[in-house]
Amino acid sequence: MTVQRADARRNYARILAVAEQEVAEHGADASLEQIARTAGVGSATVRRHFPGRRAMLQAVFNERIEALCARADSLAGKDDARAALLDWLGALTTYAASARGMAGLLIQDGTDPDDPAHVNACSVKLGGAAEPLLRNAARAGAVAPDVTVADLVTLVTGIALATEQHPDPIAEAHRLLKLTVAGISPRS
Repeated sequence: MTVQRADARRNYARILAVAEQEVAEHGADASLEQIARTAGVGSATVRRHFPGRRAMLQAVFNERIEALCARADSLAGKDDARAALLDWLGALTTYAASARGMAGLLIQDGTDPDDPAHVNACSVKLGGAAEPLLRNAARAGAVAPDVTVADLVTLVTGIALATEQHPDPIAEAHRLLKLTVAGISPRS
């Protein structure tokens, strides 16, 4: 196990705090060079801690991802499996629509999921956490058995991306999620 020097830990914490502010203001396209300048470090230091934009974004959104995982865990034992899954999807929708750049991070980029260099850590964590919710809902007949967590994350991601420029992206994202869940065709 490698132990980071105290100054390296301080640099990491400072870079991460600045990155969180920059991403909140500018979204996923926040400038790594601006982050370095604001943090008072060189761009090489930023790249040493975050070898790429995706690594930086994953670190920035890690706390939100952990909260979503904890929420899924707390909902997994609920009696109403459909309500539990919809509650979690609502929380995911709120997070994805409120955190600029998070939806883009969740996009599956079509790379080989077995290649560790291309694993989307956020999606993997979310998938593992939400799987029991989806399995319970499928067992209860609340969702089709062939629906996957990746399908649901993709759906929410698409909604969040589509509503990003809306004056109230969270409300619009929830409206579209509700419409999607209810279906676009009235039942006869």
